[in-house]
Amino acid sequence: MRQIPLRLWLMALLSGILQVLPFPIAGPMPLWRTAFCWVALLPLLWALIANNNAGTPLKLRQGAVLGYLCGFIWYLGNCYWIYQTMYLYGGLAKPVAAGILVLFCFYLGLYHALFATLVTVFRRRFGRQAALFLVPFAWVAVELARARITGFPWDQLGIAQVDNSLLTRLAPIAGAYGLSFVIVAVNVLWLIRIRVRGRRFTRPALTVAGVAIILIYVLALHRFHPPTYSETTARATLLQENLAVGAERIGPEPSVEQLIDSFSQLSLHPPRNRCNGIPELPSTTCIAFATPLQSVQEALPSTPANLIVWPEAPAPFAEDDPRFRLGMSSLARAANAPIIVDDLGVSQSADPTASKQFDRFNSASFLTPDGVFAGRYDKMHLVPFGEYVPFKSFLFFAGNLLAEAGDLSAGTHRTVFAYDGHHYGTFICYESTFADEVRLFVLKGADVLVNISDDGWYGDTSAPWQHLNMVRMRAIENHRWVLRSTNTGVTAVIDPYGRVTASVPRHIRTALHAGFSYEHDITFYTAHGDLFAYLCALITALAFAYSFKRKIN
Repeated sequence: MRQIPLRLWLMALLSGILQVLPFPIAGPMPLWRTAFCWVALLPLLWALIANNNAGTPLKLRQGAVLGYLCGFIWYLGNCYWIYQTMYLYGGLAKPVAAGILVLFCFYLGLYHALFATLVTVFRRRFGRQAALFLVPFAWVAVELARARITGFPWDQLGIAQVDNSLLTRLAPIAGAYGLSFVIVAVNVLWLIRIRVRGRRFTRPALTVAGVAIILIYVLALHRFHPPTYSETTARATLLQENLAVGAERIGPEPSVEQLIDSFSQLSLHPPRNRCNGIPELPSTTCIAFATPLQSVQEALPSTPANLIVWPEAPAPFAEDDPRFRLGMSSLARAANAPIIVDDLGVSQSADPTASKQFDRFNSASFLTPDGVFAGRYDKMHLVPFGEYVPFKSFLFFAGNLLAEAGDLSAGTHRTVFAYDGHHYGTFICYESTFADEVRLFVLKGADVLVNISDDGWYGDTSAPWQHLNMVRMRAIENHRWVLRSTNTGVTAVIDPYGRVTASVPRHIRTALHAGFSYEHDITFYTAHGDLFAYLCALITALAFAYSFKRKIN
């Protein structure tokens, strides 16, 4: 690797840092910082099409190692919350938690290495210009591989532009992948502008074209602003339980009856106060929160809920517990509203040869207003090391973590809850990162989406805000309202354009009572899923295969 100039190492390092900046770091994302995505890949691309110290194009292993460095830095900055989750809530020693974070970055950094390898192959086989043309296709193909192979599509590049009301018009067609493609293409155009040589008027012409595109974009953004929803047709009460998780849980645990009684009071008497957007942003105004007693006394007047949602949380709720069933049925009848509540589902094992007779699930149960348990959805995409432990026999060194992790089974089918002509698709926590799976609820008839989550495991890191933005993108892709009920925040109502219309501050026990509507259209993305991403993967694969018609070192 001594043949790689120092400046190329620095460029790869800089690109990794720049890719961190367009995403939340320690709070909600300020809009101005999302602009970094438009130049974040520029240094890496510049390095990959440059020559090594021998004056020749980079070899494959040289390009791969530059991409690997960039990817390691990106994951280290974007997913640093894994460290806190492991030691604070997983019970691991800090050095072990840090080691897990490093191993995680080394593992997922391989995808940046794969991207860099593809670009290097195209550079050596087709030359700089053709290679740059293929770059956006290769990036989307690698993002698709990250979702399909590793199952960790966290913070795709396109998510950085979730607040871009013009660019997100691509999401109902191509999903977040379409936004990623445009962002990478703009990075490529910047690089072409910097490196272009030739006729004396070429650079000025490119500059004028770039300025014209920006002006057209700004005018279009102003003209085609998404409509506002002045009226909504239904109201939901979203509970935020604010239960401590992991090592934060100290003192005697409340009984099932005590928790149900406390949460039922909040469900029946939600506070008046709320925020008009994403909490903790300067542009968001919030009504001051009252004390719990005042909150009940100042209940909202005559605005019954059409739906009550309780979040995923470390509450001892089990579907087969008579106390839980009685309490939830009583609440449904008192509120005269359907309820979606997270609980521990239990079913007899489908495998008669299994060592355990019953399977346990992270479930969402559905109750009708007459108190009947009318349906259950079992979470299909479980969280590694949180709800199950992969390769358990090989991870003996992480004893505390293994002891804390659940031993849950994955659900086998998606259930859409139906009542009074309306259909509710419920996805649980980590499932919100899988766009191609969330859309299936809409295909099964869901006219509103419900997300229940426990982001308390992340603490005060970037993860709750990153998670919120991914849920917002799911709303845009499917043109559906999303009702998001979380344990510690961010609890929010999200409209079909990804805008947070109402929310409550984090880390308090409260309930959000806010309006929403039912939608019935089907977007192209809902109908066809990641078709655009697979097209990019096909083009990338064909170009890669064709490149081997000539030997590449």
